[in-house]
Amino acid sequence: MRNEEYGRDSPIAAFATIPGKSAITLIRCSGKGSIECAADVFSAGKRLTQAEGNTIIHGWIVVPHEKLGMGSGERGKEGRVDEVLVSVFRAPKSYTGEDGLDVCCHGGVTAGKAVLDTLKKSGFKDALPGEFTFRAFMNGKLDLTRSESVMELVSAKTDTGRRHAINRLSGVLENEINEIKKTIVEALSEAEIFLDYSEDEIGADPDEVAGKLPGQDKVKETLTRLKKLAKSWQMEKIYQEGVLAVIAGRPNAGKSSLFNLLLKEERSIVTDIPGTTRDWIEAWISVEGIPARLADTAGLREARDLVEKIGVERSRELMEEAEIVLYIIDGETGINPEDTAFINEYKQKTKGTLLLLWNKKDIALPSQPEFGGNVLISISAKTGEGVAELAKAIVTAVLKQTDGENSDTNVTIGTAAVGTARQKNLVEASAAALEEALHLAANDEPLDLIAPLLRDAVNSLGEITGEVSTADILEEMFSRFCVGK
Repeated sequence: MRNEEYGRDSPIAAFATIPGKSAITLIRCSGKGSIECAADVFSAGKRLTQAEGNTIIHGWIVVPHEKLGMGSGERGKEGRVDEVLVSVFRAPKSYTGEDGLDVCCHGGVTAGKAVLDTLKKSGFKDALPGEFTFRAFMNGKLDLTRSESVMELVSAKTDTGRRHAINRLSGVLENEINEIKKTIVEALSEAEIFLDYSEDEIGADPDEVAGKLPGQDKVKETLTRLKKLAKSWQMEKIYQEGVLAVIAGRPNAGKSSLFNLLLKEERSIVTDIPGTTRDWIEAWISVEGIPARLADTAGLREARDLVEKIGVERSRELMEEAEIVLYIIDGETGINPEDTAFINEYKQKTKGTLLLLWNKKDIALPSQPEFGGNVLISISAKTGEGVAELAKAIVTAVLKQTDGENSDTNVTIGTAAVGTARQKNLVEASAAALEEALHLAANDEPLDLIAPLLRDAVNSLGEITGEVSTADILEEMFSRFCVGK
């Protein structure tokens, strides 16, 4: 790790909100001497340095003293930059565990930039990506699972994703990891006692000790908990990254109407002219808490010009990437050879899920419940009928793809789940070590072969929370955060 960067404790500052057209802009400051630095460019500098933690001081950000030729203390109107409210935080009762401030200035681009530039003239340095959260971790305010959940919360695409991030920010995953680790440590401690002392010294029967793993039943239960945690990443990844759902079908089947209906706004142009949509457009929607990147594509038919041909080719390429394809059948004309050809071709070429939608049920209902082994979902893109059933079908398809048919898409506070691939990989490493330890114990192998595996399992869990970590790993992790977090 570059100590002059993430390892520093000097005053840093960064925008905590995006500068733009808004009522306020917030600038976060933290570090040793940060309150004194800010006081040098604050109209009531003395009051600021004397302020208690968790208090708010009103005043003005002004140009530094030397620029005005003035002394410290209360100042006049000369050199005012912006009127602000400064929230004061004293170590260790702050987000980072250091002295810090939140400077609340007027919104807009110029006001915030002028305030930040003035703070930098008084000694503040630009914060690195994720440096505030990094300092919170280094000062014991957050473990790594909570630190990573901060970025999850910022990036959440749906309310369900937000709730899952809040779970981890509240310490649910950290507590689960610590409980599991405690059980393994207890087994490891007992094993090392047997290794360090003779049977006579600890009063154990040699026949009872041979080939036995201390707390074996509890270790087995722990392995089950670890496997469940590792599996939780399948759905957590969906909540964070979402799925690609592509709307496809023949021209005028109702693709754009369905896109607008699901999006709840008029994004796609809808006309009676076949081929209106020449290229695909997309938008994010929430389907019962699952984020979906919904794409409206060009009608599938023999293209009549070069532009339409390119649009159709792009649409087909997008469908090959999609986890779910919503293929619309025009209920007014029914299933024709083009529909049949596409359905057969799709099943052979892709691994995604195909959902067949019978559109215009307000005009004509399907004569059969399914086609080609796929259930026909009757909808009306015009009236909205059948949309609830469609949403349930999408959720079911996602759960089947993640092998999570029994997963709860409305996880409540208190349910532990891993939130990053890093956490999942370390949980799997810990589980693999435990599994090998139990296998050796079942074959009556000696404890001096089993104990190192228990230690490996404990170390992997320690990496998840940050109890065991390396400088390079920490820098790589926090560098992915937003500046100001």
